[in-house]
Amino acid sequence: MSFDIDVQLRRGEADIAVRFAAPTGLTVLFGPSGVGKTSILHAVAGLVKPTAGHIVVDGRTLFGGDVNLKPEERRAGYVFQDARLFPHMRVRENLVFGREGTGRLDPENVSRLLGLELLMARWPRSLSGGEARRVAIGRALLSGAEFLLMDEPLSSLDRARAEEIMALVERIRDELRLPILYVTHDRAEAERLATTVVELGRT
Repeated sequence: MSFDIDVQLRRGEADIAVRFAAPTGLTVLFGPSGVGKTSILHAVAGLVKPTAGHIVVDGRTLFGGDVNLKPEERRAGYVFQDARLFPHMRVRENLVFGREGTGRLDPENVSRLLGLELLMARWPRSLSGGEARRVAIGRALLSGAEFLLMDEPLSSLDRARAEEIMALVERIRDELRLPILYVTHDRAEAERLATTVVELGRT
């Protein structure tokens, strides 16, 4: 199983509970805003601690029992809703920031995969939303990630740019075969990309 997750969380006044096991591929957490999708990603990344349960990714326990790995030990590449690029660094420096030398990917093959070759010398302020999102995905891949967490990576993009990013996500899913946990509230997006859909709703 790529993801074996059974956790309870307390976020503000809300209690969040989710339990699922998903095979290799891209697992979508699907549901309306406010049901805890991003909080679950944060728990998998180690940014928040569940009150109970376990998180196992590709057979490796990240949380559960006596285990609670630090975020940097979890080998998660996180793509946030906004690109979060460093404005004082050109694309090349943003791409390799935090790069793990032991990772299986290098900047050249990632830039080819994501179509970044002509962007390397540009500043983040000169990028379109889709270009910035591609750089953010590349940075996550080069972090030594053993799996990806993607939090609504198509948010705020126009239809054409969203289509570009979806095609890239499909390439990552099919060619790199990294486990992906992906958040969206768009059913068509979920149906197109997902190997497994975990539907969340308000209780």
